[in-house]
Amino acid sequence: MVFAIDRDQLLDQLLIIQKGLPTKTPMPALFGIKFELFEDYLLMTSSNTDVAVQVLSDDPSLSITKTGRVVIPGRYLIEIIRKVTSKRIEFALIEDRLLVIKADRSEFKLHLIDIEDYPEIDFLDLDDPIILDSQLLRQVIRETNFATATSEKRPILTGVNFKYEDDHLYCVATDSYRLSQKDMKVRTHSKQFDIVVPNKSLDELQKIFDGYSQDVELYINPNKVLFKMENILFQTRLLEGTYPDTRRIIPKEFPVSIPFNKEELISAVERVSLMSPKDRESNYSIIKLELRADRVVEISSTNSEIGDANEEVVPAADPVGQPMRIAFSAKHLSEGLRSFSSSEITIDFAGEVRPFIIRGDDDQDMIHLILPVRID
Repeated sequence: MVFAIDRDQLLDQLLIIQKGLPTKTPMPALFGIKFELFEDYLLMTSSNTDVAVQVLSDDPSLSITKTGRVVIPGRYLIEIIRKVTSKRIEFALIEDRLLVIKADRSEFKLHLIDIEDYPEIDFLDLDDPIILDSQLLRQVIRETNFATATSEKRPILTGVNFKYEDDHLYCVATDSYRLSQKDMKVRTHSKQFDIVVPNKSLDELQKIFDGYSQDVELYINPNKVLFKMENILFQTRLLEGTYPDTRRIIPKEFPVSIPFNKEELISAVERVSLMSPKDRESNYSIIKLELRADRVVEISSTNSEIGDANEEVVPAADPVGQPMRIAFSAKHLSEGLRSFSSSEITIDFAGEVRPFIIRGDDDQDMIHLILPVRID
């Protein structure tokens, strides 16, 4: 195997491939990246059993002298390509077990992983795809994935539920204390689907979408989903089980409604939370919000060991409803607010001990729900 390629082009592709490399695995061969060199293109593959990534390189800078197949230690290869400054990188295989990498005056020799030990990566058969806009998917991930559970007590909640039916793409994430939901009318395919994608996989997928603007093809079976982009395959396992029906927990009536400037509210919440006590279960800072009779909103925290904090926030418009007082996690509110694109948001309250929801003027297809904390 002998070839040469532009260094920047290769590094960009390796940073995508890196998303499939494991941090630990009982199969040492998976620490490698599989290179398959054909007459006119290079195929690179990585897998950590949860995620598999494949990149096809047919860049004009790719010059192939001799084809072949090898497995190269992934982390070392990526660091070498990251550190060298040469515009062009040359690779040559010696005696089937040693790879020589030349970059200007630098030369590296890497011992290869036995290709026979590398498992066959089974990507889904490519037929009957579901077509979605990549930037829409990127937006969905940004607006929902943060609300998934981090604890494995209920594994199904560590992913985002993607459900497509009646021309609607319904996406929801919850950790049982908060919920982020996006419901969009998207006419994309006649086939219905209902899947739960792990949050860690979505984190990596979102990074790929940052530099990609074309449509994405989805291929789904009961155990995994494949996202196909131009020259990139990203496949992840799906979470098993039935996702809870979260729509029934969203209140229908809201006697109190308060509009805010989003950034002003975030700043006030973060200042007040500096003094707030921690919730025993979540260890999150708990703050109180009170709509006073004079229609001013007061945000406060009381900590018997440290002190108190109190700040008045003037609503963006006249609040609707009677005076009320409610307590909740400052972290949940801040993260929920930041997921909105809108500069003006409205918080609708169903009661002092019932969930409240956040809506944005420019985010009509999205709501965020937070459960309150009981106060004396």
